[in-house]
Amino acid sequence: MITFKIHVFYWIMAFICGITGYFKNFLLFSLIIIIHEFGHVTASLIYKWKIKKVVILPIGGITIFDEIISKYLNEEFVILIFGPLFQIIFYLIYTYIFGFNQILYNYNLILLLFNLLPIYPLDGYKLLNIILNIFFSFKLSHLISIIISLIINILLVIYIVLNFNLILFFASINLLIRNIKELRNHNILFNKFLLERLLYNINLKKTKIIKSNNLKKMKREYKHIFLSNNKYKTEKEVLTKYFSKKIKD
Repeated sequence: MITFKIHVFYWIMAFICGITGYFKNFLLFSLIIIIHEFGHVTASLIYKWKIKKVVILPIGGITIFDEIISKYLNEEFVILIFGPLFQIIFYLIYTYIFGFNQILYNYNLILLLFNLLPIYPLDGYKLLNIILNIFFSFKLSHLISIIISLIINILLVIYIVLNFNLILFFASINLLIRNIKELRNHNILFNKFLLERLLYNINLKKTKIIKSNNLKKMKREYKHIFLSNNKYKTEKEVLTKYFSKKIKD
């Protein structure tokens, strides 16, 4: 069963919009957010991804999965695009039935553009991370993604402070907090990636040879063979030795 959570910032914005006369607009914007997240949920159900919870924020939502990291990138991409796709379909159906609505158009455009920002955990960040994972290792892809995310997030905060918008201010601060936490968890996430590859028999079709025992070169969609001192070792052999050493230390 999918758990839905309303973030505290959402209730703060609902209150602010209520006392300033924008509550109906806030509800319309919230409806678009829910439809967007329903798109992600629908695609994840098609691929049988386990959903941990869906969090509704003032200017977007987050679908959090309870899955291993080494899922296929094409599946993650489809799940990603189903959010904006559902949002666009909803807008087209509404416009066809009721005619053009300027407020609905503006809100749809704002949410689409905002979600395209490569800031964790927005869709733009996930798209950037998917692209990077095609070319680079998991660890390097995550590090590049989160650094770019943090830089753009800081620039966004500065822009909003200079051109003050209360809703965007709350949203950008919330994102900044999440970005800092994600950067701090970089090594933890990498070890989770490695541990999953050791514990689970993940069906991966591609194979990559790494000419060392450098685990940092491991990629998401590949199983690995390590070549060191003219000897070949399986991924599980190298990972077993790695975690055994960490336990002893």
